[in-house]
Amino acid sequence: MSADPMHAQQVLTQADCLHDAAAVQQAYDRLAGELDARYASANPLLLCVMNGGLHATAELSRRLAFPLEIDYLHATRYRGATRGGGLEWYRQPAAQRIENRHVVVVDDILDEGHTLVAIRAALQAFAPASLAVVVLVEKLHARRVADAHAEFIGLQVEDRYVFGCGMDYQEYWRQLPAIYAVKDA
Repeated sequence: MSADPMHAQQVLTQADCLHDAAAVQQAYDRLAGELDARYASANPLLLCVMNGGLHATAELSRRLAFPLEIDYLHATRYRGATRGGGLEWYRQPAAQRIENRHVVVVDDILDEGHTLVAIRAALQAFAPASLAVVVLVEKLHARRVADAHAEFIGLQVEDRYVFGCGMDYQEYWRQLPAIYAVKDA
């Protein structure tokens, strides 16, 4: 459920900026360089994880100067609840697009990793040539589930509620060019 827009504005006004827009752009440049080194001749398929991965996919793909295809997936474990259950696909890519392809999953943040682990397992069942995950942000804490990892990480943040650059505060502020954390109470 979305917050009141006035409340969302107040949250931004009081938030701490963890990574400014310049730092975020530098992280995208570095990630694109790493992807270029690994995939320039591999004909990769970039899979955007909706909704958060939309910004990262756009920022990365415009920096890549080699042929690639872009698709998206939309999966959730929450379905409006506060606790996750089994993975539910809203939109799953076609198996034939993944089989024997180098697949790069692009998302905004690696937090605890439940959904990412489930997505990775589902995609592995389609037999890609390789499968890697790139995230703009990795949240640092000890709650990460086993096997939750990203091969490419742009920035790290402390264990706080963060928003901006695709990450939201109650569905607001995904469009911000910097990464903010909700002010600790």
